[in-house]
Amino acid sequence: MNTTTSGTTPSSTASTFIALTPAVFVVLWSTGFIGMRYGAPFAEPFTFMAWRMLIVVALLLAAALVMRAPWPSSKAEMGHIAMAGLLTHATYLGGVLYAINLKLPLGFVALIAGLQPILTAVFANLFLHEKLNARQWFGMALGLAGVVMVVLSKFSLGNFNAPALVCAAIALIGITFGTLYQKRFCAHMDLRTGGVVQFTATGLVMLALALLLETRVVQWTGQFVFALLWLAVVLSIGAISLLYLMIRRGAASKVASLFFLTPSVTAVMAFLLFDETLSALAIGGLLVTAAGVALVMRAANK
Repeated sequence: MNTTTSGTTPSSTASTFIALTPAVFVVLWSTGFIGMRYGAPFAEPFTFMAWRMLIVVALLLAAALVMRAPWPSSKAEMGHIAMAGLLTHATYLGGVLYAINLKLPLGFVALIAGLQPILTAVFANLFLHEKLNARQWFGMALGLAGVVMVVLSKFSLGNFNAPALVCAAIALIGITFGTLYQKRFCAHMDLRTGGVVQFTATGLVMLALALLLETRVVQWTGQFVFALLWLAVVLSIGAISLLYLMIRRGAASKVASLFFLTPSVTAVMAFLLFDETLSALAIGGLLVTAAGVALVMRAANK
């Protein structure tokens, strides 16, 4: 008698989830710029970030206490977790938001952020002994070329200055070394309690900067609340958890290659939500970027 039951087994469900994780991460991460655009008119950048971190910490702390999640076992472990959070969240998000606040065009922000997978691959080779083969380096080159194509399709010189470029560069360095630091020292942290530590550290930095540099006035409109909750729940909890899970399972350079797709997916979202133009050059850049990332991911899996 055939005892096989129909339906999806737990193992196949897990395999499907793992296979879809990169795509889901890219979509969620790409909504970050959309959320910032929705919320930016109603609060200054560091004030916006401080409120966002407060919500994230409250949700993760409640989950950790209810589920009795394990906390870091030593001060050294907690220090490593906090440092990874400061690099990945405070430095990256703070740098990007302040660069935008200083009127750096989003095209320049996307182009500078597009260097992150290349930097991660280089430093992962130096510090984590991760090596890319010729096919993967070619995929990296394609990914960067696709980012440049998307950025050029919306290029405008705009009004920018050296401080804005410095902020964007700081963001690039933060996300690069944050990815490597997370892989090296925090790969096995509990996402609930580890998140409490990381986002608390980030929130304290954002609060200090808001107190020093901003008026801290917030217009509590429905649009701002929606953007704040979206960025807190979907980005800071959902997308970051997926990022850390992928870093835990795979090479840092392989995971970083997914960031090549962010400008392209964001351009598509802006086209759908804000009626922004999507030129043939942008569509071509999306396809080139996707081919490059696919090449890196496929070569890494062999």
